[in-house]
Amino acid sequence: MKNTLKNAALIVLAANFLFLQGCVHKIVTVPVKVAYKTTKGVVKAVIPNGDKDDKKEKKKKQDIEEN
Repeated sequence: MKNTLKNAALIVLAANFLFLQGCVHKIVTVPVKVAYKTTKGVVKAVIPNGDKDDKKEKKKKQDIEEN
């Protein structure tokens, strides 16, 4: 009888561990994703793409080559 109860307790403990692992994973990863997206947006806003600068440099080079 004691052996059966120990086995049942271990099975219940393992099942609880697996269910709680899913909850902990969600609690940890969701805020990290939100923080990553927010930081990514802020960095993009602060550091522009630089396409305009590249176009200006190409135009300056072309002007220098023409003269």
